[in-house]
Amino acid sequence: MGTTQLETVPEPKYWHLKTVLSEALDSEFAVGEILPNERDLAARFGVARATLRQALEQLELEGRLQRRRGVGTTVAPPRVGVAVGTEQQAWPGAPGDAWQPVDCAQDAPPAAVATALEAGDDEAVHVVRRSRVSHGQPVAAELLYIPASSVPDLSGIDAPSGPARARAVLRELQHLELEGQDRAVELGSARADDARELDRLPGAPVLVVTTRFFAQGRTAAVSVATYRADTCRLTFGDSGGVEIHHGPERQAS
Repeated sequence: MGTTQLETVPEPKYWHLKTVLSEALDSEFAVGEILPNERDLAARFGVARATLRQALEQLELEGRLQRRRGVGTTVAPPRVGVAVGTEQQAWPGAPGDAWQPVDCAQDAPPAAVATALEAGDDEAVHVVRRSRVSHGQPVAAELLYIPASSVPDLSGIDAPSGPARARAVLRELQHLELEGQDRAVELGSARADDARELDRLPGAPVLVVTTRFFAQGRTAAVSVATYRADTCRLTFGDSGGVEIHHGPERQAS
C-alpha cells in the first residue's frame, strides 16, 4: 500500500514546540512557578508568538499549565483524580456527599434540561448551585435542576434563599425513592459564572458531567457539574459515587 496523505503531513510547528516546552517544564520549573512572558519565551525558542500561544494553549488543555487572573501562566500541579463509579447510587445531598450548597433560586432551565425534566419552556424549577473544593482548591461547580413535582412538600416560607434554601430542597429530594441514574461526560469551555467560581478565565477547558436521576418512572433531577479540565482527570470504575482523590503521579485524562 502507498503512503497515505496524512502520513506525509509534517508535524505542526506548535506541536513540536509543545514537546520542547514540556521537557523544559520538567527540568527547569517547579510547580506553581510563573513562566516568563510570551515575548521572552518566543525569543528563547525562536518562534512566532502565535506559534507559542498555540503550544501554551495545548499544554493548558493537557493540564501542564494554568492561566491565573492577575498572576500569569504557572506550572500546574499533578491533576486531581475524579473517580466516577456506577455501583453506588444516591441523591445529591445524601450523607457523605462532598458538595457544598451555595445558593438556590427558581428559574427556567436550559432547553436540554427542560426536555429531560419534561418541563415547559417557561416553567421554573429549583436551581441549586453547589461547589466542590479539594485541598483548599476549587475543582468543580454544579447546577442541580429539580422540578417542583420532585419536592412537593417544600415550604415556600422557610429559608427563601441561600445555602439554607438549597439544603431544604435537597432534604426534600431524599424523600423520593431513587430508581437509577446515568451520566454523560464531555469536554467544554467555562462560562463566565463557572470560570469565576473555579478561579479560571472564561473559555478555559472544563469537563462537564451531566447526571440524570430517575424516580417514579421519570427524570426527577438533572445535575450539570463542571470540573476544571486543567486539574482534574476522570477515572471510571465500580468504586461508586464521585470521589476526589489525590495521587503523586501525573496521568492523562
